Amino acid sequence: MSRTEDLGQPMKPASLHTCAANAAALRGLDLSDEVCFEDAKRGFVATIPDARILGANGKPVWDLSRFDFLDNDEAPDSVNASLWRLARLNRIHGLFEVTERVYQVRGFDLANMTIIEGDTGVILVDPLTVCESAAAALKLYREQRGERPVVAVIYTHSHVDHYGGVEGVIRADDAAQGRVQVIAPDGFMAEAISENILAGVPMRRRALFQFGPTLTPGERGHVDSGLGKVTGRGTVSLVAPTMTIREGRETHQIDGVEIVFQLTPGTEAPAEMNFFLPQMRVLDLAENGCRTMHNLCPLRGAKTRDALAWSKYLDEALDSFIEDTDVVIAQHHWPTWGQERVRAFITEQRDLYRYLHDQTLRLMSHGLTPNEIAAEVRLPSGLHPRWHARPYYGAVEHNVRAIYAHYMGPYDGNPVNLNPLTPEAAARKYVEYMGGADAVLARARQDFDAGEYRWVVQVTHHLVFADPGNRAARELAADAMEQLGYQSESATWRSSYLLGAREYREGVPKVQGVNVAEVQPRVAAMMPMPMFFDFLAIRVNGDKADGQSLRIDWRVPDENGSWRLRLNNAALSHLPGSHGEAAQAVVSTTRAELAKVLVGGVPFADALAGGMLQVSGDRKVVELLFSMLDRFQPNFNILEP
Repeated sequence: MSRTEDLGQPMKPASLHTCAANAAALRGLDLSDEVCFEDAKRGFVATIPDARILGANGKPVWDLSRFDFLDNDEAPDSVNASLWRLARLNRIHGLFEVTERVYQVRGFDLANMTIIEGDTGVILVDPLTVCESAAAALKLYREQRGERPVVAVIYTHSHVDHYGGVEGVIRADDAAQGRVQVIAPDGFMAEAISENILAGVPMRRRALFQFGPTLTPGERGHVDSGLGKVTGRGTVSLVAPTMTIREGRETHQIDGVEIVFQLTPGTEAPAEMNFFLPQMRVLDLAENGCRTMHNLCPLRGAKTRDALAWSKYLDEALDSFIEDTDVVIAQHHWPTWGQERVRAFITEQRDLYRYLHDQTLRLMSHGLTPNEIAAEVRLPSGLHPRWHARPYYGAVEHNVRAIYAHYMGPYDGNPVNLNPLTPEAAARKYVEYMGGADAVLARARQDFDAGEYRWVVQVTHHLVFADPGNRAARELAADAMEQLGYQSESATWRSSYLLGAREYREGVPKVQGVNVAEVQPRVAAMMPMPMFFDFLAIRVNGDKADGQSLRIDWRVPDENGSWRLRLNNAALSHLPGSHGEAAQAVVSTTRAELAKVLVGGVPFADALAGGMLQVSGDRKVVELLFSMLDRFQPNFNILEP
């Protein structure tokens, strides 16, 4: 499939204001501190050339050679020096020994795959995003440590970069027939699928801005994603868990390895867990303790995360495991060794989320609104200089807004914002009030020359929404966004600004590579049927459905299941069972055919006509339902109406 990173125009140089801003940021950093580089390289065993992994078609699904520009120690003017440092750390790749019997493959994907050696085989933790990368990681391990079978897979949480490659290391029937245990936290399946299905279309569009997979790697383009380099482009899969961790604390023996699981719901993912290996004295914090300030609501969108619960679960881990821990690992970045260093790291991560939570609530209680709180909160002196508390993936400003929304919702309490005009209508009024587009552009250019890029972006936003064809406004907006991207310490902010600049200049790309976390048929085939009907329901066009009343039974023979659907008042409801004689029609389909229809691009009407769906009873009732369903355009506009 074509790739948009080959289509983008070259980015412009850093301005004098950006050079000065990045130079000032550099002066506040202690780049003589090499401890992280020592930790990231410690235990290195082997790797593959350039960490270049090919798919079945011979094309790369993962290629770190595109980041060779990071060989330079010194950050260019177009990259924040702190982000440049992290980007160089995240380029270190290969198989690493954490401690005896515990290994990690890092730099083969956005996440890490952890490998625990049991009595007869290996336990794999988080098999990456795509099957090709997971298979390459396991192959590298076996080349160095021998042909040990996979006896178990652990998913630490419900994000695709931690499960999507599973069929690269086991087959689905290995789990179904009990040859391999697949272990996951309570709620894993529902959360893993719902995030990519129900909110999948807008989330994948926004994820392009967060991760920047369509930006060209380079000094003026993509340098990192904060958690790792970028997301894989290969085959995404999902094997359902055979064992679910349901209690707050559970201990299990897996192939002779004692594992103490600690559930941490509502933290970095709705379904997540840490675990402790007493025999190896290793604590795995999943994605709850990484080398960055994390997101409390990612830029791609998600359920807001509970900062208070996050800090408390870290406190529990510290209290329960620290006396028996010599090394802490996570499923991103690199480990920390030594009990006192581990204690300090977890303590500071705990305090980071607790501080953001408490200060946001304090200022909320003084009546400040989200943007006012974002301008007010700064990290305390004990956290600000710590590399792992820096905003590479999350950011203070964004996180406090997420905490506000977690408690108060999107409304800031000001009646002015109860029912504002649409952005397009408001933009036209703003431009009219400000004296017209030419007057606004003239003032905005002056502010750009003065380095007031944040304000220029806000002002030109109104110009573009008032008139998307205003080329001068688009170019100025792009120039300002570009400079904000160059100055950003956050990798996700940098990607968002730079992709925004490109879309202002070139429009929304017509050709797209594989989207971040794209839903593939083998994942959709695992979807619980009630979730499928929920997905169907969000596609019902209320205007088209108004006044209609339908009763349809839906059967999936390979599951021996039946569900009754009822459309009433333009809302589609569903329950297990049958309408009996009251059913106007009965639809039958296998789970595999359903997956093809759902994500394979086959319209429901065509599937009906082609026999992928079988209908008995009144066929027109089913055709009527399908005629009410919207088809979503995944490349919708964000920067213009």
